[in-house]
Amino acid sequence: MLIGKKAPDFSCLAVVNGVIKDSSLQDYAGRMKVLVFYPLDFSFVCPTELHAFQDMLATFSEKNAVILGISVDSVYSHLAWCEKPKKMGGLEGVSFPLLSDITKTISRSYGVLDEEKGFAARGLFIIDTDDIIQHIEINNVSIGRNTAEVIRLLDAIAFVKKHGEACPINWTAGSDGLKQTEQGVIDYFSTKKS
Repeated sequence: MLIGKKAPDFSCLAVVNGVIKDSSLQDYAGRMKVLVFYPLDFSFVCPTELHAFQDMLATFSEKNAVILGISVDSVYSHLAWCEKPKKMGGLEGVSFPLLSDITKTISRSYGVLDEEKGFAARGLFIIDTDDIIQHIEINNVSIGRNTAEVIRLLDAIAFVKKHGEACPINWTAGSDGLKQTEQGVIDYFSTKKS
């Protein structure tokens, strides 16, 4: 299990704003990292998700978080997809890094590679500023993710780190935390309506 463990390091090629660059996990040291594994370029659910992450990029940046899209496609496939208009299912306008895991080593090291199909599952990992994996989500390839939930999770991770308290069910930014003691649970339920 990877939760609570150091994130596997990697280096690969990526497309960033239409330019092919070297990329590694360490390029984003000191920031929260949201790894967005997706099955394939030129697919169906993937562009809806990647554009949704792009639309929220300023919010992620405010939370000291970077989005890294990762698939097993080549950087040339990423480039071609980025040149295709959004209204045609392309990624025109997506500016965050799209990493090429053409060797499948990143997908394999994060446990999301479907060896039989040869591509990554729809996985999402949140890695904190100390490079510790704090959240893992893996969806069926036909089910998209929720950017609002990713924002909530980033807020929760920051809250736990800052306050040392837990985030109970349906916690949102600005809500009270939960002291991780028997009295903390009693206090929590005493403030809730039945």
